[in-house]
Order: sequence, then structure tokens, then C-alpha cells
Amino acid sequence: MSQHEDAHERWPALPFAEWKETAETLHMWTQIVGKIRMVQMPWVNHSWHVTLYVSSRGLTTSPIPHGNRTFAIEFDFIDHSLVIDTCDGDRRTLPLKQQTTAEFYAAVMTALEELNLAVEINPVPNEVDPAIPFAEDREHASYDSEAAHRFWKALIQVDRLFGEFRARFTGKASPSHFFWGSFDLAVTRFSGRTAPRHPGGFPNMPDAVTREAYSHEVSSVGFWPGGETMPQAIFYSYAYPTPDGFADATVLPDATSWSADLGEFVLPYDAVRTADDPDATLLAFMQSTYEAAAKAGKWDRDALERALERRPM
Repeated sequence: MSQHEDAHERWPALPFAEWKETAETLHMWTQIVGKIRMVQMPWVNHSWHVTLYVSSRGLTTSPIPHGNRTFAIEFDFIDHSLVIDTCDGDRRTLPLKQQTTAEFYAAVMTALEELNLAVEINPVPNEVDPAIPFAEDREHASYDSEAAHRFWKALIQVDRLFGEFRARFTGKASPSHFFWGSFDLAVTRFSGRTAPRHPGGFPNMPDAVTREAYSHEVSSVGFWPGGETMPQAIFYSYAYPTPDGFADATVLPDATSWSADLGEFVLPYDAVRTADDPDATLLAFMQSTYEAAAKAGKWDRDALERALERRPM
């Protein structure tokens, strides 16, 4: 297999219409697991303590404290199971299969109780409308294992490049992390300056959380698999606050467009997936949109940027 063919093998097709129901169900299931991490972790600025992370098998919470113990929860999209591991060596494995969100929620909470890891969460999803309580949700009940696997394969590639992009910045920057509220993978750079008060207004999300998340100027890029408002997988890039001239900047690649409705640059995932060099295409999008934000926002780029180096130890 040629390098070109191998690259496209690793960037799978993600036609949203074909896995819409599974995506919406996984959105609810990741919210349940994410909320478990959220209530057990110390609060970190910009809600970085609530996120999930791409792993070599799926999405993981990383270690979660519970008293003087820790545990971790992982969506395994290879064996299609939810795995709960404790620092004591105990494990519970729950199948990822066709089941209602209510059934999934009950199974997870029962498994935690059996492991003496009782956790209480707000059992209502965030950033969606309507917000059906997990224990009552029999609407979201799909699981296409092949589609879930393709989604994770895409996340592997995106997370890898988000990590490379983050490494070019010496200022404050988030890790590459998966926000279960919005169901997207993102990495964010900060100018170091405070930002105007955010108006809030996200559905079923406290405005205080949103305002703390956007307390400082940012340039953020992310990957979203699609939804009702835009039924296709996309990469996005935005700045908060949006500086004058940002929307009019010339950015790469040519398939990138400005969405006035979203207030951000948008690049179809398929434009990256089918490019001759997907890595270079996505890195060009991230770099050029960041440079547009930093230039328009008058960031101190000399103090915030560096060339990516790999040093022997």
C-alpha cells in the first residue's frame, strides 16, 4: 500500500446522515461519563477538568479521584465496551450496543456502586435542547459499532495533529481534549489578556460557566462530527472576542469558508480527508486561521510562538 493510500485509509469517511442516530446517542453517553469526571475533579480554569481524551482504544477520562482511590472510565471503540478500572485492580466491562440511554445510565451507575465508587451527577444533559433526563431517555438508543470505530479513527488523526499544533505555542494553551457538552475535540491558545464579558446563552448551560471559559482572549480550533445545524463533519476556527478584520482574512486551504451564522472559519472534514497530504492541509488551516486571529487581535506573537523542535534526551 502506498503512503498516499495509507493516509486515506487512516482518515475514514464520516457521512453524518449514515450515523446520525449513533452520534446523537454517543453524545448522551459521553455526557454521562463526562459528568462523572466533572463532579469528582477539582475545578480547573475553562472547565478543563471535565473533558475526555483520545486514547489508543477510544475516549478516556484519565484517572479520577474518589477519596484516596482513583478510577478511570474508557469508551473502547475496538472491542466496543465501556471499561471502568480502579487503582485497586478491579474492573467492570459494559457492552456498547443497541440500548437506550436510560439503560446505559443505569448500568454505569450500578457498576460504580458495585465498585464502591458511588457518584452523584446532575442527570440532565448540557448544551442540547430538549434536554431529556438520562434516566428517562429512551429516544437515544442507537449504536453502530462500525460508525463508532470510524469516528474514533478520525479522532486519532485529529488529536495527533492538534498536539503538534499546540507544541508550536509557548503561551497558555489547552490540551487537545474532547468536550462532551458540544461533542467536539478542541485545542485553544490564549493571548494572555482578559476578554470582554461573554453574553452566555448556550442551551442548558449556566452562563457563569460559559463566562469563566471565555474569561480571556482565545484562538480556538476544533473538530466536530456534525449535527442538525450543519450535517457534516467539519473543522472550525474562531477567536473570542472576534477582532475586526478576522472574518475577511485570507486563510488556507481554499476549501475554507467563513460562516457568518457560526462566527468562525469552517473547513469540511472531507477536504482534509481527501487531500493529497491531509496532515499538511489541516496544519495549514490551523496555522493560517490562528495567524489571522493573532494579527487582527494584535497578539504579542514574538513572546507566544516558537518553532517545533524534537530534542534528543
